[in-house]
Amino acid sequence: MTYVVLENCIKCKYTDCVDVCPVDCFHEGPNFLVIDPDECIDCTLCEPECPAEAIVSEDDLPPDQELFLELNAELSQQWPVISVRKDPLPDAEEWDGKPDKLQYLER
Repeated sequence: MTYVVLENCIKCKYTDCVDVCPVDCFHEGPNFLVIDPDECIDCTLCEPECPAEAIVSEDDLPPDQELFLELNAELSQQWPVISVRKDPLPDAEEWDGKPDKLQYLER
């Protein structure tokens, strides 16, 4: 099983989760993070660290977010690993909780 970064991470990109990951399974894109499902060890440490509540277990994936399982797997193969916490995007607080952010995903 893996953990999945959901839509609410888009345009926020808080990286608190990166600091606690023992296997460096997070990958960074321009305005979104993803988890490599092959590297994730299901340790549960990242989920409570996300201020945007944008990380869930694959087993708890809401039906309207199922495409993010595949998206995390795909983009983790393209984007570089991030292992050090960075500042969130400048307008992260404004975007946190807004619906329908997939259209803003930058690849």
